[in-house]
Amino acid sequence: MRILFVGDVVGKPGVQFLTDVLPGVRRQESIELAVVNGENADGGSGINPSIYRRMIASGVDCVTLGDHIYKKKDIIEILENQANIVKPANFPEDAPGKRWVVVKSETGRKVAVFSLMGRVFMRPVDCPFKAAERVLAEIPEDVKIRFCDFHAEATSDKQLMGRFLEGRVSACLGTHTHVATADEQILPGGTAFQCDVGMTGPHESILGRQISKVMEATITFKPLPFLVAQNDVRLNGAIVDIDPKTGRAQGIRRFCVREKDADQYLDDY
Repeated sequence: MRILFVGDVVGKPGVQFLTDVLPGVRRQESIELAVVNGENADGGSGINPSIYRRMIASGVDCVTLGDHIYKKKDIIEILENQANIVKPANFPEDAPGKRWVVVKSETGRKVAVFSLMGRVFMRPVDCPFKAAERVLAEIPEDVKIRFCDFHAEATSDKQLMGRFLEGRVSACLGTHTHVATADEQILPGGTAFQCDVGMTGPHESILGRQISKVMEATITFKPLPFLVAQNDVRLNGAIVDIDPKTGRAQGIRRFCVREKDADQYLDDY
């Protein structure tokens, strides 16, 4: 089966581009399941129920989140009641949201999805390695396809998690840095790995925010708002091919749709 994972959707430009091209991408690339990190979708920080529903309606099967998960408090009801959105599994037990979910592909195949958050240069959270062990022990044995979004800053942290989960998940793909890495690979144990799949949003920016505001704040220390940029919008992610019988990954490739290439997917839609 083929899974598309889309990295950090940023603000209105990212949401609009994702929802415009995703239906065509799914058809042209024969995508059976689409997972999207949506934690920066609302104004660059957090996600709200309206954006969540818009993503699902466009063809997103599951939403993963990270350190900005609770920036918009009205998402808590969605986190508590919907079975296709997850919090980082190493957040406290009482934190709203599910640590893992099982969703079905368009062909009816079961896929377990969970998210973990790194600890290097990130907010204090429980050990992601121990949390991963707990999640894997809870997922039913008959669910062979298992997908992990590792939301972390340091590439060393991400590589460690990839090796830790090697042979136990179908894919361990990274988010959070908003910069796609060129290290996509299938680890010897059959796990697809990439440190970061990149950002879906405006790339004429500093990680999705207006260059001038970030530059001025950095140089002057003025407390300026980091507004979402608008130009050079791209969808970034990875496409993973998986043997549904074993859950082992068979292939991975970086995937990018630029504005100039969007028409081929919009026409298809």
